[in-house]
Amino acid sequence: MPRQAFDRELERLQGDVLALGSMAEKALLESVAALKRRDLEVSQRLITRDRIVNEKRFAIEADCISLIATQQPMAKDLRILAAVLEIVTELERIADYAKGIAKINLMMGFEPLIKPLVDIPRMAEKAQDMLHRALDAFVRQDVALARAIPQEDDEVDGLYNQVYRELMTYIIADPSIIQQANYLLWVAHNLERAADRVSNICERVVFTVTGEMLELDSDDTGV
Repeated sequence: MPRQAFDRELERLQGDVLALGSMAEKALLESVAALKRRDLEVSQRLITRDRIVNEKRFAIEADCISLIATQQPMAKDLRILAAVLEIVTELERIADYAKGIAKINLMMGFEPLIKPLVDIPRMAEKAQDMLHRALDAFVRQDVALARAIPQEDDEVDGLYNQVYRELMTYIIADPSIIQQANYLLWVAHNLERAADRVSNICERVVFTVTGEMLELDSDDTGV
């Protein structure tokens, strides 16, 4: 395959990754919005739609493997393809967390919320924002941005701890709400894990550009 054709294939793959990322972002926000509105119909649609996410991931993986097998890419091209394989796995996992939140909403049924949701939607918005910028860093090959995003995970962790403390206070005051409190804690846990997956994506961006395999976390300064 001529170089220009190969570059076009890489660009197409990047576009497919962004499309999958957009699906994961949308699922994350919609799952929490449906929970907040107690909209079971939207949650059911999200669960059904997860099959499309899986199919998209597998199609991207197949294209990557085909390029690796037939074109024998070297150096940075190979790192890009390896990164794509890892990133689409992380995106599918993030979509799974959204599906999990949708399932929790269905398990809660039409039971009213024990409190208005404030910090959980903030967690979803923050995780989605981090994911969006991580994918932008991948496309632009922006190492500085990829290194900076995981440092924001502390904000998500802080919101999770706040949700936990608040729910424990509600349980102490009224033990009868323990089941829903546990459900909401699982929702917060899923969002925290989604943000952790974003850090993994950022690590792949750094690997793509520099060839370095680094673990990025909130304490990483990039030096």
